[in-house]
Amino acid sequence: MGMIMFAAMVLLLMLGFPMMIPLTIGALIGFFMMFDGFGQMDTFIQQMLGGIRPAALIAVPMFILAADIMTRGQSANRLINMVMAFIGHIKGGLAVSTAASCTLFGAVSGSTQATVVAVGSPLRPKMLEAGYKDSFALALIINSSDIAFLIPPSIGMIIYGVISGTSIGELFIAGIGPGLLILTLFSLYCIAYAYINKVPTEPKSTWKERLNSVQQALWPLGFPVIIVGGIYGGIFSPTEAAAVCVLYAVLLEFVVFRSLKMADIYRIAKSTGLITAVVFILVAVGNGFSWIISFAQIPQAVLGAVGISEMNGAGVLITIAVAFFIACMFVDPIVVILVLTPIFTPAIAATGLDPVLVGVLITLMVAVGSATPPFGCDIFTAIAIFKRPYWEVIRGTPPFVFMLIMATALIIIFPQIALFLRDLAYPS
Repeated sequence: MGMIMFAAMVLLLMLGFPMMIPLTIGALIGFFMMFDGFGQMDTFIQQMLGGIRPAALIAVPMFILAADIMTRGQSANRLINMVMAFIGHIKGGLAVSTAASCTLFGAVSGSTQATVVAVGSPLRPKMLEAGYKDSFALALIINSSDIAFLIPPSIGMIIYGVISGTSIGELFIAGIGPGLLILTLFSLYCIAYAYINKVPTEPKSTWKERLNSVQQALWPLGFPVIIVGGIYGGIFSPTEAAAVCVLYAVLLEFVVFRSLKMADIYRIAKSTGLITAVVFILVAVGNGFSWIISFAQIPQAVLGAVGISEMNGAGVLITIAVAFFIACMFVDPIVVILVLTPIFTPAIAATGLDPVLVGVLITLMVAVGSATPPFGCDIFTAIAIFKRPYWEVIRGTPPFVFMLIMATALIIIFPQIALFLRDLAYPS
């Protein structure tokens, strides 16, 4: 049954159907084969509705809305200008500023695609003008934007937390260390690239210009303060933090900066509604699909075939990393989290692995796969935004993928990279 389900899904994907269609058809084929028809379809529908019932998912459209408002407003440019004022003049400073800006905006928006748009649109032309190859600039923007998957707020972590029952607050703070590790690796590579290719430096900003850029960025920097400080200060939950972020974004862009007008609300709401609808359809169908394959005991058969029951904790982590990395090279990250997380849950519990560490690792591998050929979703976002051919977009990707895999290995070997801040914030 499992082979028939997955063969149908692969066929539909190859025919160009959006991911929700193959996932739905695959689940319905499994349901039909298990129950000899669709007479108990209400059970499947209940499982789908159960997938979108958790209250924590309310945070997803809230963070999407806040990111959309900020992307259309001035927040991103103010953060970019601040970073450029301090490190733009060093060798490779423009590239390092791009990576740092993606990290900062990720801490504001939690969306990789919003980060590609908000940071890539203004900085890619500057990098090309400064002498960087377009393949390098595109790869840097795509891969640096994936740090947004790790730095809170992270939509991927919210989905994983709901599916696995793991604290979203703990996941958020555990993602900070790995996110900064990746930023450091990317920055070192950018500096080395600039020296090797003799890329000229940018003019050095005066301290007056730096102070002015900090003043301009103080309002946008309030977002990570609200999210991290509010959650870990016990002021509000992650879901409430998302709502506060929306209110803060509205006040910032409509009232303080006056970069948006009331007429923009319809376009922003429409965009957010469309993205949210896609996400929630995927979550609902993904939950139904996970129920089908669990009921058919397909996960047990797959994991038994690879001998996961005989592995130690490190072996399970490596297996999880490889599975999520490969899956996200072909399929939407949210779908991968929804489908694969329940499959590995028994092995995670059996080996006593910290679910927060597993969540950080899964989120990181989802980020890596999203920027990796052949079908990483961020690649196609960049193609659509920058209107560049596929091969040019992926040409500079390998060094960044190598660094992301290196970061993954370091987290498996030294789990405190992820858990140190979590243990400080949530002492047992």
